[in-house]
Amino acid sequence: MKFTHLIIASGITLAPSFAQEFPRRPDDPIPAQLETVYERGLSYLAKNQNENGAWNDTMGGEPGVVGLCVIAFLAHGEDPNHGPHAENIRKGLDYILSRQRESNGYIGSSMYNHGFATLALAEAYGAVDEPKLAPALEKAVELILSAQSRNGAGAWRYTPDSRDADTTVTGCQLVALFGARNAGIPVPDEAIKKGLAYMARCRGGDGAYGYTSAGGGKTTLTAIGVTCLALAKEKDGKGFQKSVEYLNDQLNYRERHYPYYFEYYMSQALFHSDENAWNEWNAKNLRYLAASQRPDGSWPGNKGESFNTSAALLSLALNYRFLPIYEK
Repeated sequence: MKFTHLIIASGITLAPSFAQEFPRRPDDPIPAQLETVYERGLSYLAKNQNENGAWNDTMGGEPGVVGLCVIAFLAHGEDPNHGPHAENIRKGLDYILSRQRESNGYIGSSMYNHGFATLALAEAYGAVDEPKLAPALEKAVELILSAQSRNGAGAWRYTPDSRDADTTVTGCQLVALFGARNAGIPVPDEAIKKGLAYMARCRGGDGAYGYTSAGGGKTTLTAIGVTCLALAKEKDGKGFQKSVEYLNDQLNYRERHYPYYFEYYMSQALFHSDENAWNEWNAKNLRYLAASQRPDGSWPGNKGESFNTSAALLSLALNYRFLPIYEK
């Protein structure tokens, strides 16, 4: 399955740019097993990256997957300019930049790709010594906003011209916008409000989010919804609390078809919403990923090692808390 189908102006606020200095470890000690697992995963990604900055596996040429790999390096506190993985980070960013259309800023061939690639540019901006990042990030954000303006639901789906929407693509764009705002790029408040309003329409009475409506709620979709509300600092509503309760009842849940995509969002949702639940989930997730990691440092699955490995690592990256998007 292609990454394109993985699951799937007023009010402008200019947020202060977060200083992105490396390394910056939290006071909490990092478990030795976590460090071993994470470094083995990064080693796999570093060794198997092509000269053009992508990977050769099933989805390794998708700019969104390359973006997740770049974020996995940055989330570990790697020095992006002079560290041992600086070249991997730079090659990944160069690949993303090479896939951006000059005409409209669109990256890749789907809004999934565009959203995750934009998030990578946002997390790298201010940390990587590359003057091309600022204009590329600005154009990427403009594309997200223009796509929303043409969308009847005030949200997003597979392409910039889509008239319908779903919660997976919409969540991806919202997180990218939050990342860009953290980096100091202007993002209209109204764009965030419209995106969150669409997500709210897809939330059922039990707090679970559906794909294109409030019916058929799923754990992964609920994790996306909770992550978006948490990043928006909108945690006081009854809907948010119901969704968190729903996730708390799913701490033993494992997604069969898209396990790493699920882990990527579930870890963020719990981290931002319920410290006790995240601690329980985090310990279980570490045990699960340590047991399923291959000897070469990758993780198995039919979506390709680069996606599997980067998403698995990012589900553990909350332990490091280096990136602004991973701060409470």
